[in-house]
Parts: sequence; C-alpha cells; structure tokens
Amino acid sequence: MKKNNQMLVGIISSVISIAVGLLFGFILLLILNPAKAGMGMGTMLTTAFSNMDQFGKMFYQAAPLLMCGLSVGFAFKTGLFNIGASGQYTIGAFFALFGAIGLQLPWWACLLLSCVGGAIWGIFPGLFKALFNVNEVITSIMFNWIGMYLVNLLLANMPFMLSAYYGVGTTDRTAALSDANPSAIIPTGGLNHIFGNSSWINISMFIAVAVAILMWVILDKTIFGYELKACGFNKEASRYAGINANRNIVLSMIIAGALSGLGGGIYYLAGTIQYVLEKSILSMGFDGIPVALLANSHPIGTIFSALFISYIKVGGSAMQPNFSSETINIIISVIIYLAAFALLTKIIIAKFLQKSDKKEVKA
Repeated sequence: MKKNNQMLVGIISSVISIAVGLLFGFILLLILNPAKAGMGMGTMLTTAFSNMDQFGKMFYQAAPLLMCGLSVGFAFKTGLFNIGASGQYTIGAFFALFGAIGLQLPWWACLLLSCVGGAIWGIFPGLFKALFNVNEVITSIMFNWIGMYLVNLLLANMPFMLSAYYGVGTTDRTAALSDANPSAIIPTGGLNHIFGNSSWINISMFIAVAVAILMWVILDKTIFGYELKACGFNKEASRYAGINANRNIVLSMIIAGALSGLGGGIYYLAGTIQYVLEKSILSMGFDGIPVALLANSHPIGTIFSALFISYIKVGGSAMQPNFSSETINIIISVIIYLAAFALLTKIIIAKFLQKSDKKEVKA
C-alpha cells in the first residue's frame, strides 16, 4: 500500500474509532439517565467551545497529554512499549517543582530539569531491556509505583516544598508557585488576554507542538531516527547491518522518559495546580497510550489526538451535577479506550483494501 494510502487509512481508522467511542458513550448515558442523555452528550461536545476560559483549559490539558502521547508513540516507533510514562511524568514534575521552589529557578530552567528527571526514570527500563532482555512493560510498570512513592517520600521530608511552609496551605501539597516563585510560572505570552483572561492558558501548547515537530524530524528525517525505527522493525537484522541496537534501545527510553517528564513540568508549572501527595499513579501517562494509538504513533497526528482527548475531558467535567463524577469518568474512559482501537481498525481497513487490490489485479 502506498504511503499516501496508509496515511488516509490511518485517518479513517481514527475517525471511525472516535465515532464508535462517542456512540458507546451515548448508549451508556441512555442506560444511566435516559431523560438527560441528550443534554449530557451535548454538554460534553460543546463545553470546550462554550467560552474562551474553557477553550483555554482544553489547550492547558492538551499540552501534557501531547507530551505523554509523544513519549508512548516514540517508544512504539522504536519497537518498545513505554507503559512507564506515568512514573516518568511524576519524576519530571518533581524535578520541575524542586527547581522552582527549592532552587528558585526560572520556568525555562525548571522545564529542562523536568526533562532530566523523566530521562533518568526512562534509563532503567531501557538498560534492563538492552542488557538483560527484561520486558520493558514489567520494569516500567514497577517504576511507576516506585516513582510515585519516591516523590511522596521526598516531599514529606522537604517542608520548604510544601504549602504549609508559606502559611497558606497544608502539608499534603506543594506550595503555590505564586507564593514560592512567580518566575517559575510558564508565561502566558499575552494569550490570557486573547482567551478572556483565562487562568488556564499559557505558551505550553506551543512548546508541546514544537517538540512534536522536532520528534517528527528526528524520526523521519535523520539517520538516528532511521536507526531507531530499524531496531523497532527487526532488532537482529539491524544488528547485522551494523546498528548498535542496545544503545538505541536505551536512547529511545531516555528520550521517551524526557518527553513524559516535560509533560509533568508543563502541567505543574502553569501555576494553577499544586502537586498533591498521591495514593495512586497519576493517570496522565496512561492517557498518553490512547493518544499515541489514536494518532498511529505519528508525532504530528499526536497533536490532534491530544486535543481531542482534552476536548472530551473538559466537556465531561462540565456534566456535573447532572451526572456523577464516576459516571463521567466511565464515559470518558469508554470513549478514550475505544479510540485506542484505532490501530486495530487500521489493520482491518488495510486488509480489506489489499483484498480489493488483488481482485482488481486478477480481473
């Protein structure tokens, strides 16, 4: 199948998956509350465009989603399944907040630190895979939990990082950046005036899009990207061709970790959210999996899939109080994870087209 046809099949499969997910969501609403199902679905589909503040919130949530989607997609392209994006995201967030509150660094330096934190957490699954052939899914899942509890432990023993230290909060969350270090807040670049003085909007989406374009250039336009993808297609064949497969496995996981870590930095340096000592793994990294699958792991496609996931999340949060938060989470989960079947849909469509081509040739 030609490259243009492959791209078209990818787009069609994603659209079909989204449509099926929305249909399942509507059916679920009908089962739970038939009288308000139409209104609920309407709220989900229109809230992000109802006013500029909600529109800004969509972009705010899409930026870290995009980074986690890029992280998972980049690893996919190189033959690895980075299910450890949540742990890398959490460690990246800690590094960013430590730079902001503990070291009093400016926002751009804190973002660089978040990349370093995520990259460090990505090294371990890469090394275990390259040196001992341990499945990266196993190690990255374990490092999700290790990362979460490690951050909780560190923050609990760093009182200067917590909001209670500044007399304006409690000991279960980090200090607000507006109190601790306003220079660490990602600038709005004047976008807040365009978006009706929205408290959500900043330049993070532009940063995330720029990184997505950079990942596309690396994967599709450089020798390094070619080597990474070659290892993903066939590690043994790439070794025979003289490519250092073990090095590329480790580098791939380091880059994937840095992308997730940057997502954590982007989210918490916005100045609107404080990191709370968690009891369960943050879901942002897991949400990156359907974002990547919906985009068929293409860096540019990931931009649009992240915007879509953020779009339905903003709409879902506006469905209260007509629907409980649990109901909303179930609906959003159904839509998100049915959207993740885009890859399966793509395979089915591709096989159908191949059979059609064979019949035409025989005729």
